[in-house]
Amino acid sequence: MNTQIKYILVPLAIFVLATHCNSPSQIYHSLQPVIDGEWWQIAGNPELGAFTAEEQQPVDFGIWQAKDGTWQLWSCIRKTKEMGNTRLFHRWEGKSLFDRNWEPKGIAMRADTTLGEQAGGMQAPYVLKHQNKYLMFYGDWNRICLAASEDGKNFQRIIRDGSPALFGDTLETNTRDAMVIRKNHEWYCYYTAHPNMDGRVFVRTSTDLINWSESYVVAYGGQAGKGKLWYAECPFVAEPETGHYYLFRTQSYGAVTNPPKTSIYHSTDLKNFGIDNDRGFVGTLEVAAPEIFKFENQWYIAALMPNIDGIRVAKLAWVPRETE
Repeated sequence: MNTQIKYILVPLAIFVLATHCNSPSQIYHSLQPVIDGEWWQIAGNPELGAFTAEEQQPVDFGIWQAKDGTWQLWSCIRKTKEMGNTRLFHRWEGKSLFDRNWEPKGIAMRADTTLGEQAGGMQAPYVLKHQNKYLMFYGDWNRICLAASEDGKNFQRIIRDGSPALFGDTLETNTRDAMVIRKNHEWYCYYTAHPNMDGRVFVRTSTDLINWSESYVVAYGGQAGKGKLWYAECPFVAEPETGHYYLFRTQSYGAVTNPPKTSIYHSTDLKNFGIDNDRGFVGTLEVAAPEIFKFENQWYIAALMPNIDGIRVAKLAWVPRETE
């Protein structure tokens, strides 16, 4: 081959290959989650005895299967007559995931101010199973704390240095809504906070679930909005395909006349779902505070009722979505 032609063709080939590989539509056709069928309600607005209030609402929650096979649901109930920030945890139990109106089991946990928790500050329980124990991550208004259980029903705080707190940064403000996933030998704890009343999603990493790194902002701004404390709430990350992660980010709890809204962002980087950009945006769902989980090879979504007066479940499907 003529040397001059060779030197022209090689850079041209590299340019064509790079252009082809850098095109998002050529790299990956992302998936989009869709509600696959009818919802069924599993919990309503509970009776709390002396703490019952007319305006109370069940909000952020955790759902999991206990050691005996029953399904457990703990929800933060806000605007109760609890002192301080008005929040406490209530528990329900279902014999089957598909049962409606699970059995209310009463108040499950209240803030313990002797341990540094803020009165009425209980927020967003999230439970995972690890080494035959159930671990509950929850917020106490400005810190992420840890409790554990042998049976998945009865939880006790893990106390270290007189506190159940794993981490909390007063500069981040109202650290809450933790969820945790594992990738290889590292754990990722996603949560929300609102420095200067401006909501964003953070992550910290750990190899032992006790000692956590400094925080990274992983989602902020974009079409979901910024400048309000609620524009990046209830983060939840799912991995329907290996190495492809989807962040569910609630931006509106909604009501009957104002439907709830959660944005979904795709990424192959667990530490970056979009900072002031929408490159990974795949769509929205009319849900608030969703939990995404898989049971017997089927994906499900649990979310708040539209009126914020209970919790519901539906099947979830992942369908192909052409990227531009």
